[in-house]
Amino acid sequence: MERSAPVTEPSHAALEQAAEWYACLRDGRAGAAERAAWSHWRDAAEEHATAWRYVEEISRTFEPVQTLSNARTTADQLTAAHDRLRSRRRLLAGVALLASGGFAGMLAWRQTGLPGELLAWGADHRTRVGEQRTITLADGSRLWLNTATAIDVRFTADTRRIVLHTGEIFLQTARDAARPLVVDTPQGRMRALGTRFNVRLDGPRTQLAVYEGAVEIRTADSGATAVVAAGRQAGFTAAQIEPAAAADLAREAWTQGTLVADNIPLGEVLRELRRYRRGHLGVADEVAGLTVYGNLPIHDTDRVLAMLASALPIRIAQPLPWWTSIEARR
Repeated sequence: MERSAPVTEPSHAALEQAAEWYACLRDGRAGAAERAAWSHWRDAAEEHATAWRYVEEISRTFEPVQTLSNARTTADQLTAAHDRLRSRRRLLAGVALLASGGFAGMLAWRQTGLPGELLAWGADHRTRVGEQRTITLADGSRLWLNTATAIDVRFTADTRRIVLHTGEIFLQTARDAARPLVVDTPQGRMRALGTRFNVRLDGPRTQLAVYEGAVEIRTADSGATAVVAAGRQAGFTAAQIEPAAAADLAREAWTQGTLVADNIPLGEVLRELRRYRRGHLGVADEVAGLTVYGNLPIHDTDRVLAMLASALPIRIAQPLPWWTSIEARR
């Protein structure tokens, strides 16, 4: 089934109005007057219509399963379908590995045209939103998977290869002089030089942060290369590598379940928190610039919001179970 293009997020005020209307209409008890008022509001401005579509888009991911007459059977059917897809992907992956290898293999994978979200369904290892996991690979390397992450692991006699489809990983590599360890993303390849490092997919770019040893980057399209040393980080696209900067401590702290906020705007903290929380998490413009300090427990986003509300002049509004908004305290 072809998915519609994602709706561009409108202003915070329009989104909050749309959420309030959705809460008013969703239980089916709204009368003709309420529906007429909602229709007038929606048609009064294009931004209102866009906000309404956005709320519907978010809500559809939560409400259908809740309203099914037999949700357990539906869940079992979805699980079975996922298992069939995973088995088929493993078969296709085996054929692809026979046909290609090394950096050429990475390029062939990148050019399949399949989005990371689709490939993630059949990945060897994956985490849900808000979930983190640690695994030990066959060579003894340790691998941490952050929220909403999916990877494939392909170890051969010549190469140890990890393909990151979505999300973020942290690697502590084991020594193996005969087999280099590489991490592939749509933007390129990273080759570990005996190290501890973090890799995060961020839209059309990959973010690499190195905490021990060094990692070599090679971009997928241009073939540009650079070596990132310990204590440094660099982002790159398929065409170019950005200048290196000091490594962000937060890109290592998440493996301990901590979100580090050191003089960071509230809006930026909430953008990071969204990765660990399903549904909508919005913030009003007048409080988005408030400064946040502290170590926040990312495994409990409700607790983080409560901590922020106790330390800052903000309040938490939740007109729908999956819709949370941060406003100025009245």
